[in-house]
Amino acid sequence: MADRDQLIKQAIEAIVDGDKDAAGDVARQALAAGMAPGEIVNDGFVAGITEVGDRFESGELFLPELMLSAQAMDAATRICNEALSGGAAEKKGTVVVGTVQGDVHDIGKAIVIAYLKAHGYDVHDLGRDQAAEAFIAKAKEVDADIIGMSALLTTTMEEQRAVIKMLKAEGLSFKTVIGGAPCTQRWADQIGADAYAEDAPDGVRKIDALLAK
Repeated sequence: MADRDQLIKQAIEAIVDGDKDAAGDVARQALAAGMAPGEIVNDGFVAGITEVGDRFESGELFLPELMLSAQAMDAATRICNEALSGGAAEKKGTVVVGTVQGDVHDIGKAIVIAYLKAHGYDVHDLGRDQAAEAFIAKAKEVDADIIGMSALLTTTMEEQRAVIKMLKAEGLSFKTVIGGAPCTQRWADQIGADAYAEDAPDGVRKIDALLAK
C-alpha cells in the first residue's frame, strides 16, 4: 500500500508544478490505496493550490503557471469527485460559482470549488469575468441551491450587487454567498447577500448553514 504521507507530498507537488497528468495519477493512486476522496483533496491538492495562490500573490508565480496549476487541480478533483459520486454519499446541494464581470482572478474560486466538491456538493463553475445574467441563467438551468460570487477587485464588487438586484427583480429565491479579498460581512449586509465567506472552509460552513435552514 502506498504511503499516505508520500501521496500527500506528491499531490502537493503535482499542483505546484502544474502537472495535470501527475495530479491525476496521484489521485488514482490515493483512491486505490484506500484514502477517502475528501482526504486526498483537502490534505494534498487543496494544500497545493493554496501554496500556488500564496506564490502568485507574492509575485513568485505568474498567470500562465497559475492557470496550469488550476488545470491540474481540476483534473485531480474530477477524479476524486467521480469516486465520491460512485459511493453512497448523497449530494448535499447544487452550487453555481463564478468570478464576476470585469474580474479575471480565479485561484480563490478554484480552492472553494475543491472544498465544496470534497464535502459532497455538486458544483458548476462558470469561470471568470461573468455577467449577472450568466449566474442567473446557470442557476435556473441546474436548479441551484446557492449562487457563489467571487470578486477580487474593489472595482468589480458592484457586480455582486448587480446579481442580487437581478435576482430580486425576477422574484428568484436562490441563496447568495459572496467572497474575495475586498469583501466583508458589512458589504454582504449592504447588498443583501445571504452570507459572506472569508475563505474556502468558511464557505463550506456558511453554505451548510444556509441549506440547513
